[in-house]
Amino acid sequence: MRFEGIYTPVITPHREDGSIDRDAFARMIEHLIASGVHGIINGGSTGEYYAQSMEERIEMATLAKEIIGNRTALIIGTVAIRLPDSITMAETAARIGADAILVGSPPYSVPTERENALNALAIDRAADLPIMLYNYPGRMGINMGEEFLDRVGRSRNFQSIKESSGDINRVHLLARDYPHIQMSCGMDDQALEFFAWGARSWVCGGSNFLPKEHIALWKACAVDGNFDKGRRIMSAMMPLMRVLEQGGKFIQCIKHGCEMEGFYAGPPRPPLKALNKDDKRQLEQVVRVLKRTIAEIESEA
Repeated sequence: MRFEGIYTPVITPHREDGSIDRDAFARMIEHLIASGVHGIINGGSTGEYYAQSMEERIEMATLAKEIIGNRTALIIGTVAIRLPDSITMAETAARIGADAILVGSPPYSVPTERENALNALAIDRAADLPIMLYNYPGRMGINMGEEFLDRVGRSRNFQSIKESSGDINRVHLLARDYPHIQMSCGMDDQALEFFAWGARSWVCGGSNFLPKEHIALWKACAVDGNFDKGRRIMSAMMPLMRVLEQGGKFIQCIKHGCEMEGFYAGPPRPPLKALNKDDKRQLEQVVRVLKRTIAEIESEA
């Protein structure tokens, strides 16, 4: 599978009582498809998979496929503490006809690289689908190092990696030593650097509510090779990146951003709480300036 373009880890809208609003979920997916994103990830951390039961995760993956059909790519997240739960999600992805799965390290357990690789290979066997790895040591406690990458590389299914370590040296390592694994930007404030080093895709939570702007940066850099324009767009996006990546309110900001665009998102599930008024105002101001600036840059073409 060629991982190319903008992949949106779609939110899960919740009612005030914490239940899932499936109609709002369907509207979000329709909006993303109409906006031209290249794929949708269901069961990512932006979708609050960690706060869902296994029954909910299976149901939402199935619903996502029913809504999407074959109109864009669907990637199903499999990250879980327990291997049997990851295998269940991998089997679900294969059963419903998903295009790929997202495979991360099991949080909290801190396996060795060999143990982590064997865990990933077991998930691979359960689905036999293209795999996007998810390296996020800040959340999962460990890095997918060279021993891990060498071991999983024995399977043809490990085709891409969403790199979310924040370590620019990892970008260099992947580009130089693992060119057969397609590198996907998983650190929003480094998107320009990822594209400069050959990344062809970007998994970005902000594309839930700013898909056109994220596509504009990807197109300028990865398609047109116009890094002068890309730097201008990235500069306009940096205040948003700072708001999203600082303060531990990433999901809350994404959800409020969706509501700013007229889509119901509702509150996050506990332990997270919705943004306060000051945080909302800050995000709203940043987004207003960002949209106006990028629209001006795009109009120059």
